[in-house]
Parts: sequence; C-alpha cells; structure tokens
Amino acid sequence: MSTKIRTRGTDEKLRLISSTTTANASGSFPSTTRRREFLSLAAGILSPALLVLPSTSAFAATDEEYVKEASEVIQKVRSTLNMEKGDPNIADSVAELREASNYWVAKYRREKALLGRSSFRDIYSALNAVSGHYVSFGPTTPIPAKRKQRILEEMDTAEKALKRGR
Repeated sequence: MSTKIRTRGTDEKLRLISSTTTANASGSFPSTTRRREFLSLAAGILSPALLVLPSTSAFAATDEEYVKEASEVIQKVRSTLNMEKGDPNIADSVAELREASNYWVAKYRREKALLGRSSFRDIYSALNAVSGHYVSFGPTTPIPAKRKQRILEEMDTAEKALKRGR
C-alpha cells in the first residue's frame, strides 16, 4: 500500500514524498489499516439502511408524554408564583422550576410538530418571562403583579389548549 503526502519545501514548490506501509511478520497489515477497512465496510453496509429511515428526530416525544410533562411544568410554575414573599423555600422552588423549564424547553423546542401548537407557544412564552425575571432580579424577588397575572393567564390558556389537543 502506497500513500503520497504533499509537503511544501523551503523553495515553496510542492514535492511528493512516498511512504509505504508494509505487512508485519504475520502477513497482516497494522491494526489501523484493518480498522479503516472495517469502518469503510461498515459504512458501506449501513449507508443504504440509513437512507430508508424516517426523518423524524431520534428523541421524538409522544403526545401523551408531551401533555404529561407540559402539565407538570404548568403546575410547577403556578406553585412557584403563588408562594408567599417571605417563604424560606422560594429559592429552592425557583431552582427546581428553572431546571424543569430548561429540560422542557430543550426537549420540545426541536420538535417541529409541536412548534405550531398554541399550548407550546404559551408555555414557552411564560417560561421565558419567568426565567428572565429570576435571572435578572434573583430567585427571591417576587414577580410584579401585572407580569404574574399575564403568566398565570398564559398557563390557563395553555392548559385549555392541552386538553383540546392543541
């Protein structure tokens, strides 16, 4: 097996250097050559099979799973927003909400089928408002009344849309 490597000399002309790979004493090529041959063979076999697969995401969620997780996020938003100002557990609740919302958004924003749903838009918008508030003002600062009312209204409309399959 012969390979050619191009290098630049000091006079900026291209010259070719040949190197040969020889078989070892047992008559087989080094392991890197065998590995390359195996990978190219496997790629040749698997490539046609991959073209037949559907173009959906490998982590496509079912409708039941989406409805269940969206309902859980809605309940977590409501419980966190309805906590009293002096509650000692508010920082922990906000941290749990942020973790749940980050997971939910990361999982479902790639799903093309869900992007057009009104429930997804409302939940996403509310989570963005809640997360933005707590990032800007800290986990112990209460959300202003107008913003809180709008977020809770979005949660209500999202919940209704979920029940209707939207």
